[in-house]
Amino acid sequence: MIISLYTSNSMIRTFSLILFLLVFGLPVTFGQSWIVDEVVAVVGDKKILYSDIEQGYLQLKAEDNKVDESTKCTIFEQLLMQKLLLNQAEVDSIEVTDSQVDAELDNRMQYFINAIGSEEKLEDYFNKSTIEIKQDFRGDIREQLLTRQMRSKITEGLSVTPSEVKAYYKSLPADSLPYIDAEVEYNQILIYPKSSEQAIINVREQLLVLRERISNGESFATLAVIYSEDPGSATRGGDIGWLAKAELDPEYAKAAFALKKGAISRIVESSFGFHVIQCLDRTDDRVHTRHILLRPKIAADEKTQTIEKLDSIVRKVRLDSLRFEIAALMYSQDEDTRVNGGQAVNMFRGGVRWRMDEFEPAEYRIINNLKVGEISDPYQATDSKGKLVYKVIWLKNRTNPHVGNLKEDYNLFKSRTSSIKQNEIVNRWVEDKIKTTYIRISDKYHGCPFELEGWLK
Repeated sequence: MIISLYTSNSMIRTFSLILFLLVFGLPVTFGQSWIVDEVVAVVGDKKILYSDIEQGYLQLKAEDNKVDESTKCTIFEQLLMQKLLLNQAEVDSIEVTDSQVDAELDNRMQYFINAIGSEEKLEDYFNKSTIEIKQDFRGDIREQLLTRQMRSKITEGLSVTPSEVKAYYKSLPADSLPYIDAEVEYNQILIYPKSSEQAIINVREQLLVLRERISNGESFATLAVIYSEDPGSATRGGDIGWLAKAELDPEYAKAAFALKKGAISRIVESSFGFHVIQCLDRTDDRVHTRHILLRPKIAADEKTQTIEKLDSIVRKVRLDSLRFEIAALMYSQDEDTRVNGGQAVNMFRGGVRWRMDEFEPAEYRIINNLKVGEISDPYQATDSKGKLVYKVIWLKNRTNPHVGNLKEDYNLFKSRTSSIKQNEIVNRWVEDKIKTTYIRISDKYHGCPFELEGWLK
């Protein structure tokens, strides 16, 4: 299931298109017309188009980078390398699953939604639903993942020693050291307030009434607009587009794939809430549905009980009678962080550090007011599925803005050292693979000063 999340971050609208394509690592198209294409290179059976180079060039120029005609040669060589890696990935039968593509798409989409302000703003800008935007980029993301796996295969077994990290750090001029923004590390405990049996019965009865109204001829789409609690699809009459089984909640998928075209489901309970689903069309591996989502209301006393439970847990931790990590393992209902003692992982950038501008305003205020080692009072939040949740945060670490150094940022410099070694290994592999791969390059690029040898064999 795809449920939209709304954020309150603001972003200059004219910046949004460039940022979106940068997040996805894809070329930028300016204006409403596409550059006229021609094939300028073939690597194995992979083609590179003139527009690929030109759009990459325009992207760099739009970011105020210093560019000239030689920049196009650099972009062209990068594309040649990507296609060579992709071609070999297919030769080696490296596979990427639909679920891997979906996860990558979800992560990148969520990153951009947070940056631009909301899913609604994203859809307004592109005049497409989130589902349609994701479908447009599915093929490109699959290719990127295949290329990434091929690089991993080439560089597997690579290790970096502390002495290599230190040598890399010392090789950097003082004015080239990175400036690191303030970052935090935190653990969390999440508990969901329970819905009463009566609240669940009420939701089921409401959906039964809606289902009967649809059966009697009322418009499913109109009722979805009025009643559905899925903000991402309600405005589109509940339509969530074509999705594979792996992209859907398991219970939703089970019900959706059991329906014939035009049929309406029974009431379906998923991890998002309760649904009535209509199948608009389907194939063997994908289904086009719309739905009405309702969630049981949470009574005030149930919210109070959840807060009191969290208060009790926090009190034990503050009195040193229980470690926070153990409390998270015992009580937290967040399966993604519970087994790691509640350690929050930054899915957008990797690692466990978070910049302060990556938090929602409400959560920002809570974390900003905590000292290292302190635990917040319980507060209300919304999870990634739009569900109400209460949480507490333990601030483990906070770094002040500073110039990068080995003591505070060893992992950053280790990562950069590793990247340099990886690139060296991949470059050697490319120069060797060029010799045995069919490569044809347009005459107009024969004058490019390529860094690697053999492209013009």
